[in-house]
Amino acid sequence: METVRKNPFRNLKGDIFGGLTAAVIALPLALAFGVASGLGPAAGLYGAIATGFFAAVFGGTPAQVSGPTGPMTVVMGAVVAAHAGTMPEAFAIVMLGGAFQILFGFAKVGHYVRYTPYSVVSGFMTGIGLIIIIIQALPFLGLPAADGGPVGAVRALLHMDPHTIGMNAPVLAVLSLVTIVLWPQALRRFVPSPLAALLVGTLAGVFLLKGVPTIGAIPAGLPDLHVPVFSFEHLGGMVQAGLVLALLGSIDSLLTSLVADSITRTAHDSNQELIGQGIGNMVAGLIGGLPGAGATMRTVINVRAGGRTPISGAIHALVLLTLALGLGPLAAQIPLAVLAGILMKVGWDIIDWGYLKHVHMVPRDKAVVMIITFLMTVFVDLITAVAVGIILAAFVNSRALSEEQLKGVHHHSGEGDDDAILTEEERDLLRQAKGRVIVTRLRGAFSYASARELGRRVSQQILGRLVDIYDFSEAGYIDPSAAMALDDVFKQAKLGNQTIMVAGLSGKAKKTLEGFGILDLVEREHRFETRHEAILAALDLVARENA
Repeated sequence: METVRKNPFRNLKGDIFGGLTAAVIALPLALAFGVASGLGPAAGLYGAIATGFFAAVFGGTPAQVSGPTGPMTVVMGAVVAAHAGTMPEAFAIVMLGGAFQILFGFAKVGHYVRYTPYSVVSGFMTGIGLIIIIIQALPFLGLPAADGGPVGAVRALLHMDPHTIGMNAPVLAVLSLVTIVLWPQALRRFVPSPLAALLVGTLAGVFLLKGVPTIGAIPAGLPDLHVPVFSFEHLGGMVQAGLVLALLGSIDSLLTSLVADSITRTAHDSNQELIGQGIGNMVAGLIGGLPGAGATMRTVINVRAGGRTPISGAIHALVLLTLALGLGPLAAQIPLAVLAGILMKVGWDIIDWGYLKHVHMVPRDKAVVMIITFLMTVFVDLITAVAVGIILAAFVNSRALSEEQLKGVHHHSGEGDDDAILTEEERDLLRQAKGRVIVTRLRGAFSYASARELGRRVSQQILGRLVDIYDFSEAGYIDPSAAMALDDVFKQAKLGNQTIMVAGLSGKAKKTLEGFGILDLVEREHRFETRHEAILAALDLVARENA
């Protein structure tokens, strides 16, 4: 694969066209996300400009286009609801999330963020998609948005008076939704479907279906600076919300980076990408913009239009900046129902339909993790959903990992079926010991997941033996939990006056056992290079015991 950050001007023509195309698509989405967050359309536009430019310039994925996304908007909506009276605190959380992303990048955890279990990501994203649809149901009908997130929106829908619903707003919303879905594929290259829906819906609202709620006045000119404000009383919640923004934005961006890699045949720099995203979000918070992340649809369209280097993402942001400086009067006429129709399609696309279609074929425990994460995302809160989902997934994965790791534990005493791995001479020697010697062969990696069961199984097998041989010649990684399980087993053997021998111990496994002082329980003369040498020494001990 091609590495990132070559000559940035090698593809200038394609980057210009890609950036312009991405900007056309980003405009209606930025305005819609700004309104959905509760901060207003200008916040969406400023967020698209800040994250779009700085993530492109300082990030690690050449063709990536960043900006407000559905998941980040939903999280920010919760932040706005919690800090409605103190917007400086809300924007401070955006900056805090960016700072966390920069720390993630410098700490080189970019590769690890991608290891978030898919069942958690799927449940969370599906929940986000449904939240967007539920929250936009009221503007879709021409009604004001309700407080209390999706639960508040559902409550408002259940108690609304049908007579207060006019016809114009729902017709405009349906018109924009139908336009974005049925817009001819041949025309999408020239006029992307979200922009077509925005234009068709707005023109219909201005000339035909009048009297519906609109975006209203948008501040013109450059954005004001928002000095971050940190309240000691709310600091814990602010840090928590900032961390969720950082984690979600990081996962969202790095997954999009993988998509960009697969299309462009490049290899992105995960840690540099997090730094770029963090810088973009810190600037977004400073100018009162929505937080953003790598946007899959905008990135793919940028690449298909010819964008290949960071210049395309920067051009996309600069085009949006010129629109922000002179677009206010025109954008003020956009009906909220039109944006609701566009966001309905966004929410529908975010839902992980592929997983849902095959959920009956997914292992039950992983499906449960996905469903619980989904339900908690919609009906509890996003922060709790992510935390609980990751914890449940860790438990589920630990059980599966334990079963897999324990397949690498084999006991040999000269008589069992497992003994086929031994040489004929080793089997004969063990038979001569008449069960007084047992070889425990450890193959592969052993971690906290298998530690408890590892200790239990080995303890059962060594009862009544004279010599316990542990063959580490095929062992790889042994984590501290598994090492301490072996420590307990060794101490149990010592209490039973059994002799412990180890063979083939080297590398990381040896370093771990030495580091925890576990090898101190094994005499120097009982440490061997090979299993065969250990068996010979064990047989000699048995002979002396019988003499």
